[in-house]
Amino acid sequence: MARGPKKHLKRLNAPKHWMLSKMDGIWAPRPSQGPHKLRESLPLIVMLRNRLKYALTGKETNMICQNKHVMVDGKVRTDANFPAGFMDVIEIPKSGDQFRLIYDTKKRYVLHRISDEEKKYKLCKVKRQEISKKKIPLIVTHDGRTLRYPDPLVKVDDVVKVDIATGKMVDFIKFELGKLAMITRGRNTGRVGTITLVEKHPGSFDIVTMRDTDGQTFSTRLDNVFVIGNADAPAVSLPKGSGVKKSILDEREAVMKLRKSKA
Repeated sequence: MARGPKKHLKRLNAPKHWMLSKMDGIWAPRPSQGPHKLRESLPLIVMLRNRLKYALTGKETNMICQNKHVMVDGKVRTDANFPAGFMDVIEIPKSGDQFRLIYDTKKRYVLHRISDEEKKYKLCKVKRQEISKKKIPLIVTHDGRTLRYPDPLVKVDDVVKVDIATGKMVDFIKFELGKLAMITRGRNTGRVGTITLVEKHPGSFDIVTMRDTDGQTFSTRLDNVFVIGNADAPAVSLPKGSGVKKSILDEREAVMKLRKSKA
């Protein structure tokens, strides 16, 4: 049995949503310990080199990070393997880029461009609620933040709006019927819909049923649902497609239309 933490990651074992070519080498960058899990994160090196094409090699990516050009949630990150995750705000001031990491309907992270106003906040799902040894009420969010003295109405599975500059909660969205939500895990990852039903299963997993703007219904576990606003007004802008999953035939039809318009 090997002793100590694993320090390597082979390319074939890397998460599929990183979209690394399996013929480009044996190894993949292993994310550092951080606020998001290894298989639910996107390391900065993959973002800068493979997605944005700002670097050709790992060495160049390290130089970009070491020169303090990359900020995640308002903090400079010099570690090229830092794990950015769902709802994180990525800024590259030198190039004027600002993105929010969010899923598309094919379970992949999208670097979704956002406005100057939207980069000031992020949404965080409440994973745990407790009272500390010194009798201070606190909540713990999906990205590892601990927020003390939250609003008494905030409960587990609700979503809080956090100001990135101060790290304080400015608003919250209750988990309830009629709210707009995105699915963050499972086969429906990236789909957005309105919550229509919550089935309670004591001793098992609670199931949430949702309906998207095309009228399609789908279900998932309660743990996979991330509320993003009211039915008519999401608190964050959504990537292309607005979280509506298209069938293979619909996608093909859209491509054919595009080709005809260009011809």
